[in-house]
Order: sequence, then C-alpha cells, then structure tokens
Amino acid sequence: MKHNSSVKEQSLRPAAGARAQGSTTPTVKSPQELDERMLMTLRAAGDKKGVDPIVLDLREIASFTDYFIIVSGTNERQVQAISDEVYERLKHAGTSAARVEGYKTAEWILLDYGDFVVHVFGPQARSFYDLERLWREARQVPLPPELTNTPSSLRTES
Repeated sequence: MKHNSSVKEQSLRPAAGARAQGSTTPTVKSPQELDERMLMTLRAAGDKKGVDPIVLDLREIASFTDYFIIVSGTNERQVQAISDEVYERLKHAGTSAARVEGYKTAEWILLDYGDFVVHVFGPQARSFYDLERLWREARQVPLPPELTNTPSSLRTES
C-alpha cells in the first residue's frame, strides 16, 4: 500500500517522480496478459464499431482495479450500444458488472468488473476527461491488430 501511495503522489507531482529525472514512457506489456473477459470486452466493443480502444495496466499505481479498458463511440446511441454489448456478453459468460454508471446520459458509461473497469466515452467526453493523460504513469497494453478499430469515414455528431 505504501508503494502505491508514493507512486500516486509522484504522478500528482511529476517533478518529484521518475519522469522529471529523465525516464522514458512507461513500458508496454504484451497482449498475452489480457484475460478472456477483457478480450471479450474488446471484441464486443469492436463489434459495435467502438473506436480507439486502449487498455491501461494500473496494477503498479492503483489499488482499486488492475486495468482500465477505454473505448469511444461516435454518438450517444452508439455509446449505449457498446456498453450494452459488453454488459450482455460478459453476463452471458458468467461475469456481472458490480455497477454501471452514466448510462442515461451516455457521455461516459462506466462498467465496473472489479479487476478491470470499462470506460465507454462519447467523443467530447473522452477528450475532456482524458484518462490517458490523467493515468499517464500506467502502462499501455498493446492490442492485437484485429481489436484496434480506427475511426471510419462515418460522420460524428458535434
């Protein structure tokens, strides 16, 4: 626990942390570390055309969860569809979410599975909250190419 608080403290005050001392970007881990539930989550999001999925490994810097899975939708209906698909697939596989937040507004839906948390963002909310920057000390887990959807030529709502 003490190690986690010092790492969190360093991330809040980077001048005192390793980044200020010239260290490089956090180490990237291999896709083999993703368990089947996390892969199922990424596939479900991809099947609903979720864009820019990333997985952050928080095990070294947080005690409340091990991973964040972050993905975006292009509008409110798609954000809800992505979260519905993730929720239903994992429930069918025997894993229920401990809690779901933000479904009605669909700007940012959070599905908490304990050891990983799924964040489904609308485009404006993802750039505003910028979890990737906020948790920049976390290692980004590389994803297999078939799970890395990129934005399509479809229009996005503003």
